Amino acid sequence: MPHLSRRAFLASTTGVTALAILHPFSARAQAGQVHLRLMETTDLHVHVFPYDYYSDKEVDTVGLARTAAHVKKIRAEATNSLLLDNGDFLQGNPMGDYIAYERGMKEGDTHPIITAMNTVGIEASTLGNHEFNYGLDFLMKSLAGADFPVVSANVAKTKGGTPRQDETLVPPYVILDRELTDGAGEAHPIRIGVIGFVPPQIMNWDRQHLEGRVEARDIVEAARAWVPQMREEGADIVIALSHSGIGAAEHEEGMENAAVPLAGVEGIDGLMTGHSHLVFPSPDYEGFAGTDVSAGTIQGKPAVMSGFWGSHLGVIDLMLERDGGEWRVVTTESSTRPIYERGEDRSVTPTVESVEPVLASVREEHEATLAYVRRAVGQTEAPLYSYFALVADDPSVQIVSNAQSWYIAQMMQGTEHEGLPILSAAAPFKAGGRGGPDYYTDVPAGDIAIKNVADLYLYPNTVRAVKVTGAQVREWLERSAGMFNRIEPGATDATLLNPDFPSYNFDVMDGVSYRIDLSQPARYDADGNLANEEAHRIVDLTFEGEPIDEAQEFIVATNNYRAGGGGNFPGATAETTVFEAPDTNRDVIVRYILDQGTISPSADANWRFAPMEDTTVLFDTGPAASAYLEDVKGVEIEETGETLDGFSRFRIRL
Repeated sequence: MPHLSRRAFLASTTGVTALAILHPFSARAQAGQVHLRLMETTDLHVHVFPYDYYSDKEVDTVGLARTAAHVKKIRAEATNSLLLDNGDFLQGNPMGDYIAYERGMKEGDTHPIITAMNTVGIEASTLGNHEFNYGLDFLMKSLAGADFPVVSANVAKTKGGTPRQDETLVPPYVILDRELTDGAGEAHPIRIGVIGFVPPQIMNWDRQHLEGRVEARDIVEAARAWVPQMREEGADIVIALSHSGIGAAEHEEGMENAAVPLAGVEGIDGLMTGHSHLVFPSPDYEGFAGTDVSAGTIQGKPAVMSGFWGSHLGVIDLMLERDGGEWRVVTTESSTRPIYERGEDRSVTPTVESVEPVLASVREEHEATLAYVRRAVGQTEAPLYSYFALVADDPSVQIVSNAQSWYIAQMMQGTEHEGLPILSAAAPFKAGGRGGPDYYTDVPAGDIAIKNVADLYLYPNTVRAVKVTGAQVREWLERSAGMFNRIEPGATDATLLNPDFPSYNFDVMDGVSYRIDLSQPARYDADGNLANEEAHRIVDLTFEGEPIDEAQEFIVATNNYRAGGGGNFPGATAETTVFEAPDTNRDVIVRYILDQGTISPSADANWRFAPMEDTTVLFDTGPAASAYLEDVKGVEIEETGETLDGFSRFRIRL
């Protein structure tokens, strides 16, 4: 089926050039000049159908089947084009979990996202960090079905003295031999080098899968080694697939978001970025050092980042000129094409329709995924929602904490740690932000299905336990409290939330009680670095009704991401880890619900903001939050109106 579908898709993209409006580059190209149009998908996360499996409904904001419509049109607009993918395709929605945990990947199987990418005609890809979530064996079996090369230059099975001596997990790069047609209709050969990179933080995020099996190098270090070799092997131009976001301009060893210093590596002609789930060029990156949003360049080189889940297709237009037997870049342009537009009234209008051969290629797996996510595993007496998870104790986080504590209590029995008090740290994953005003957990009272558990816990993390002291518990919570801006006493309608602080780093700790003093500056910055040594936002921290003993030892239930150093939380390290579970947090939640039969996950308000007289703050959340306003404990809150981007705004009286 995949090959038939691909032929159907490709056939539907041919024979239409005469109907397309030519890009100015194509119109201006002369003899010896060619217009090459590079296309990017990134962070697909198994989204093929325009479908939200968590809410079990069709949507117009996701899906490679929709992005494929832009690919068809681009191929019609440009005589010469190349379609590349920038990683994070293998994990991220229930279809990915269904394949990994239910159907499995036997030798010879093709993963549905690979099938869809084959159908669309991806010509090369790189590995993203989420490719490693299900382990290396699963990854390599999945890649075996790809009709396109997958490259990554900074992940090695065996490290050598230099990157060029590494035995890389997959090829570090590929050189694609193509023929380009110039403005006079003549064909010219060109060798296009494609190299890929992934954040070296994979060694923390998926330590249980990778430790002892692979090692990761610094992105820029690897690029400086491999790009010259690509040129030596005859690459006329080099495109970097950087599954790494646009961050600081200065290079630091091991940096996660290295796109800006990477663009500065000599020999790279263009950059495709991802990982951050944002769009470049766009106002999101105005003022970033090394970037030029109006020109669509990073370090003067064309660059693009095309959103996430198929929301956009990224496009880099190159005018190339043949000069003395070599190709050189004359002019560039970068842009993105969205699959939908959001109106001022919050409505979503699709800009394209799904391409049927892409849907058909994975329809069987789509139907199987629907059956998988609809299975009931228990009941809840109370609704589970995350609309207020960043401002008050919350039922959607509470159920995760309860399940983790229940599980770790069993796992500690018979060990040297039995009898130590167990705390549980959990963070809200779906809390709006860049995900938009609909990106919240909202499970009504009644049956709980697997789709609801996946909605409560988005990632296939595994459970871990760390042993920490009371002092480290305090510092852990101080790190979490960086979620909030500093608020001046007496302020009116100050902005509460720090937009640079991701919700998955806002750990709530169950088993202790505490208040957060917003009049203090954050002790830690958004990256977890100690920023204000004298500041202490966590006050009235108690355990069993008494001030916490900072020397007492505690077991904290968490996940492999946090225990492996993810988020840089004090006390959460490989050295403090005392238990590594074979079970995912999701599986533990399912088992907990099955064990309880019926759950009543009401929040216990064990944390709240310290009072500040005559002070109000504002925060934005999903419009459906209004229905649960009366259930919020420990905070005085009221709705004030709507925002232009579809959120509802609420006021808290501190």
